[in-house]
Amino acid sequence: MTEQEFGQAVARAGGRAYIVGGWVRDYLMGRNPHDKDYVITGLNQQQFQQAFPHSWLVGNAFPVFMAKIDNEHREVALARREQKNGTGYHGFVAESSSDITIQEDLYRRDLTVNSMAMDVLTQELVDPYHGQDNIREGILQPVSEHFCEDPVRALRAARFNAKLGFVPTPKLLQYMKACEKELLQEPSERIFGELKRALGYPKPTAYFRLLNDAGILEAVHPEIYALIGQAQPVEYHPEGDAFEHSMLILAKVAERTTNIVARFCALCHDLGKGETPAEMLPHHYGHEVKGLKVLSHWNSRMTLPNRWLKAAKYVITQHMRAPRLSKPGKISQLLMSMDAISQELPVEDFKIIIEADHHSLPNYLLYAQEGIDRLKAITGREAPEGIKGPAVGQWLEQERTKLCRIWLGEINNRSLK
Repeated sequence: MTEQEFGQAVARAGGRAYIVGGWVRDYLMGRNPHDKDYVITGLNQQQFQQAFPHSWLVGNAFPVFMAKIDNEHREVALARREQKNGTGYHGFVAESSSDITIQEDLYRRDLTVNSMAMDVLTQELVDPYHGQDNIREGILQPVSEHFCEDPVRALRAARFNAKLGFVPTPKLLQYMKACEKELLQEPSERIFGELKRALGYPKPTAYFRLLNDAGILEAVHPEIYALIGQAQPVEYHPEGDAFEHSMLILAKVAERTTNIVARFCALCHDLGKGETPAEMLPHHYGHEVKGLKVLSHWNSRMTLPNRWLKAAKYVITQHMRAPRLSKPGKISQLLMSMDAISQELPVEDFKIIIEADHHSLPNYLLYAQEGIDRLKAITGREAPEGIKGPAVGQWLEQERTKLCRIWLGEINNRSLK
């Protein structure tokens, strides 16, 4: 059935159908909205199921159905109220009945820009909490004190800051700070989910900056918080401390790639600087080794995807070394290691991170893929007769080093022309 047919069927049963949430916000902002969700008022669960016998129930705590609308399976929820009776996102009692209004349903939501609805049949906008005004003003404002009842709403607010670039109101900062205690008890999967989404948005640095402005960055991402105040040599880092540097590199990388793994690597490349003792500042000797330990601790606290972990380890260990290599043997080894990690972190994305951190690339990295393809053309199968076992590896390394020396000469001459 079409959306209009759906709305008409709801009306015939005695209810009203609304599009809610992010679709309405994006539509009003002139963006390309997707993922429509619906809320139904005026019907109870039995009445809805009678009107839509082919829908199926997916919600446990409150009635949420899946229905096929415009050839897509979409969520349809019955309007509800919520009452806090515990901690975290399980600590709610939900009430759903036919007399709950759309205004009441919207009141329990997080931000005003997400608390609007549009009537399916008339396209009338329902905006009791001035979300459209807040869009025009470019601000993030909580709907009510109910914001604090699910602590992960604080992370959602920071994520929407990364997506929309809006300015948080003082009330939002206050409510986010009030979530700190319960955030420490939240399942790490929920924290990671918000991090992953934030890294995919246009300005991921805004996520971490808003968490810090609200005073909850340490509770959520202590590894990033530890970078604050860690001084760096001013002549190399006029941007400020290690936190500011990490935000700068993340922003630069985000401008050039949408790859979330690459963005995570940019965020993590200097994690070890958070462990530098005060007496060593502003220098950070050995921060690559320390960074691996910090990343390991992060992973033990919040299990990271294996791809993220492998790629971040690689960038942490190589980000200082890669731009400084000059010997053909070392360059050959690095190029082959770049190829080996390319399933986790593509060669081009590694180059983007290194260039963001060091402002330029050495010749061999500029033409890295060309060099990799040349070196991969030599395999152990070409080893002379009589060379076997470990000796094949030694022969292969020697031959690749020879080829790398020739190739480096070629690209250096190329750059002089």
